[in-house]
Amino acid sequence: MTSSVSKIWQALSARGGGALEDIVSLIPLGEPRQKITAASLREKKFRNEPITCLTAYDYASARLVDEAGIDIVLVGDSLAMTMLGYDNTLSVTIDEMLHHAKAARRGVKNAFLVADMPYGSYHVSEDEAVRNAARFVKEAGVEAVKVEGGEKRANLIRRIIDAEIPVTGHIGLTPQSVNVMGGYKVQGKTLSAAEQLMRDAVALDRAGVACIYLEGIPREVAAMITAEVETPTIGIGAGPVCDGQVLVFHDILNLTFGPPAKFVRRYADAAALITHAAQSFRADVISHQYPSDKESYHLPKETQAALETVLSRKRAMRR
Repeated sequence: MTSSVSKIWQALSARGGGALEDIVSLIPLGEPRQKITAASLREKKFRNEPITCLTAYDYASARLVDEAGIDIVLVGDSLAMTMLGYDNTLSVTIDEMLHHAKAARRGVKNAFLVADMPYGSYHVSEDEAVRNAARFVKEAGVEAVKVEGGEKRANLIRRIIDAEIPVTGHIGLTPQSVNVMGGYKVQGKTLSAAEQLMRDAVALDRAGVACIYLEGIPREVAAMITAEVETPTIGIGAGPVCDGQVLVFHDILNLTFGPPAKFVRRYADAAALITHAAQSFRADVISHQYPSDKESYHLPKETQAALETVLSRKRAMRR
């Protein structure tokens, strides 16, 4: 362990707890960063620099992800399952999405902040879609909204962009279409399906989206799309040839409660860490090991002495 890391752990140990604000960001991670924008994402594609994206749904996770140097923070509608316990993304409301996007905004300084427009928020009419997209910008401070669908969403996306709101596209396995697709299945496996995905990507590219999320499609199809469009592609279950990659925050930390998808790679086991911490706390409370005297507050000596005098008088009166 390096001396700098050792000092950090010593500082944490000395604190013995405290608010998150007190223990994160003890040292800056890496070089000072420039703000990521839609334009800089496109520049990364042209320079063949991989783009990184993670979901985050609250202040703490968004701040940590941002300070880790991730390019895009996505407040995904996957929070329906990871944060709210719904069975799928269809149940989450726009107000719930806005609530989490506002929290993430307070944690993000440099990353490009994107929020999913939830199911029903852009499906009724284009006018309503623009109003709802504007809420994400005005109320939550996001820098782009994500809309699922390809060719059929192109006109809608242009309307939103015309309202000065950047949009990111999402094609392939689109979770809001799970009932139509008959489940979470890989898309684009036939020639006609692959051709449709290419048309979808080109339509989004021409509409002017900031990036295109490619989910659950064969890597060969993702590679063709990435080569065809000028817009950066961000893959999730789409192979390694995309311009960038995204994963769900809870998936990389083993904080989900179901079997992971094939493309998920676990980078830490936060579930085991949290469970162990909770069990240790429980054991210490039951065995009267927590809190210790050092973890307790004490009266000033003068107040303690005065209190002892009062208590002594009361005891004397009872005799």
